[in-house]
Amino acid sequence: MTVSFLRGDGFPAFVAALIESRPVYGPVAKRSRFAFERLESPDELRLDYDVSILPPKKLFFPPAQDLVRFDAGGFSAALEPTEKILLGVHFYDVKAIDQTDLLFSERNYDVNYMAHRQTTTIVAANIQNVSSRAFFASVGADVEPRGHDAFLTAIGGGYVLETRTARGEELLGFAAFEPATGAQADEAAAVNAAALERCPEKLKHGTQAIAAKVRAAFGDEELWSDLAADCFSCGTCNTVCPTCYCFDVQDTWNVDQTSGQRTRFWDGCLTEDFAKCSLGEGACENFRDDRGARFRHRIMRKATYLNEKLGGPACVGCGRCSAGCTADIADPARVINRIMAS
Repeated sequence: MTVSFLRGDGFPAFVAALIESRPVYGPVAKRSRFAFERLESPDELRLDYDVSILPPKKLFFPPAQDLVRFDAGGFSAALEPTEKILLGVHFYDVKAIDQTDLLFSERNYDVNYMAHRQTTTIVAANIQNVSSRAFFASVGADVEPRGHDAFLTAIGGGYVLETRTARGEELLGFAAFEPATGAQADEAAAVNAAALERCPEKLKHGTQAIAAKVRAAFGDEELWSDLAADCFSCGTCNTVCPTCYCFDVQDTWNVDQTSGQRTRFWDGCLTEDFAKCSLGEGACENFRDDRGARFRHRIMRKATYLNEKLGGPACVGCGRCSAGCTADIADPARVINRIMAS
């Protein structure tokens, strides 16, 4: 598509015009952290964030999402998608959205996810600050982000906007963009390349070698028990992960006992009850009742099980799980590098 430039002093007016046109969600400060929230003014937007607390997938796949509402007269879908803009997404989160798009659109098409996804314009942005546990430069390096409509890069004097779709092109009408010069385009490319050099963590081997070695370690019960020895089974690593997509579905009845809603909630394979199945008459079976088995399943899912389907690992190196783990054992880079060194 096109590569355009917007002067820095025109950027606040650009964001304000977007907010006026439709809901805009972007990174905002939450004390010392950041979260994707609906913007009320351009001043709230923090494109200098390192990583958000929860991934932006929550706009399409909320932590709690009503699917159906019902009463004595019948039921109706709770689906209410609206046109919106998701502004300032880092490239690793775009890659995660790409994966979820695929998984929720193949075979059993997930209308509740896809309806929200298809009504959203995604504007990615360059990484100005790198989070303390990131390793996005060395995981799935050959997988390119695809699901964004435009890419915004802060350079000297303003911003370069590279459009990828017709939706991205529409954004040019909200400000006085001008064609970017070759020097400006080159500077934007250099800025994005430099971010890759600032990752504090790194995988020491390539995707295929990791997939093979991790899968071969499946039967090493001592290894997985040791890796999971301090695990609280809290599921934080699942909750903050941009590529996790498991959920539980529950029906809730209102006090009138005739109406209610069916809701899906984020779920995670590290929690103790995740693999618990009812056998009837109050009995149940848990096919992953051991912490080591649950920890192994998570690493296998990230490093090997889905590689063929996704074209790369189901991990994008954001570092959220590493930073969020109270026991500091969830870091995929550390776990994988240990396995590779064995």
